[in-house]
Amino acid sequence: MNPAAAMRSDSAPATGEPIVSLRGVARRYGDTLAVDTLDLDIARGEFFTLLGPSGSGKTTTLRMIAGFERPSEGMVQIDGKDVTRVPPYERDLNTIFQDYALFPHMTVAENLAYGLEAKRVPRGEIPGRVSDALDMVQLTDFGHRNPAQLSGGQRQRVALARAIVNRPAVLLLDEPLGALDLKLRQEMQRELKRIQAEVNITFIYVTHDQEEALTMSDRIAVFNAGRVEQVGSAAALYDRPASEFVARFLGSSNFIERDGRRLMIRPEKIRLAAGECLDGPDWHGEPARLTDAEFVGMYTRYGLELRDGQRLIAHEQNLPGFGLGVDVRPGSQVALAWHKNSVCYFDKMDAV
Repeated sequence: MNPAAAMRSDSAPATGEPIVSLRGVARRYGDTLAVDTLDLDIARGEFFTLLGPSGSGKTTTLRMIAGFERPSEGMVQIDGKDVTRVPPYERDLNTIFQDYALFPHMTVAENLAYGLEAKRVPRGEIPGRVSDALDMVQLTDFGHRNPAQLSGGQRQRVALARAIVNRPAVLLLDEPLGALDLKLRQEMQRELKRIQAEVNITFIYVTHDQEEALTMSDRIAVFNAGRVEQVGSAAALYDRPASEFVARFLGSSNFIERDGRRLMIRPEKIRLAAGECLDGPDWHGEPARLTDAEFVGMYTRYGLELRDGQRLIAHEQNLPGFGLGVDVRPGSQVALAWHKNSVCYFDKMDAV
């Protein structure tokens, strides 16, 4: 990747007052550099996602914020205070893991009350705070049940309620939806975003799921090999990736060579038609040969070969009454076009 692009992305500002700041944070395990000199600000009340493939450093970063790992160098700040050497139980945050870690011998209400008792909250306040937390996660009538009597989605809600009942400044979530099936995971994504907006607690969320990150986040930090490649909103990262890695990791992308540069265009930005190529000040058009077509439910995926042998993928939504008006058999000739504002350019040194 281009080192200048990494510097620009690392310095992207938080959207408000920082609640978590990392300054020159690195983590080494012997000769292995897991996190490489990270500077990052996360705003108060923000839903911030650490996104990347396995081994990219996102979970290690979360664990350093939590206090489960100590940085090899650098400083971790929470609410303006240096907590680099402060143990986890003295930091104003809670963590939700994928396994939820509920106490099986306690009822749902007792699981929530346990943390309040440990924090020495006055006993008279505890029932009301437990009830409010159960209402928030829509489990009002489940306080008397044990965790074994709940579904996976309900246990996830209990873990969330137990984490927010203490009213932490920051909530850390380490791939908490990974064990859920697709539909339940999508439902819980909406619920997490709703609850986060309601309680106004900073959520720092770790995932390798691109759609999950794009759907839920105010901002995203994309990790690769221990470094942050880019920080920004979902739209900014998707439409204007700072490196080829970000472009490839977030969604589908096409790369072709033009005039000595690498050009990236998203498949859904390409338009296909029969007849003459659309070309002009705002549009680029050229002929292509259709190599294959696949129905993928919401859209059809078209494989295309340009005259110089380079290949592209185009996606067209399957809308009622909508048709390309072209012969979709392999070998058919089509005209393709894309708006020039839909293109990103990368130097060849950015290639991965």
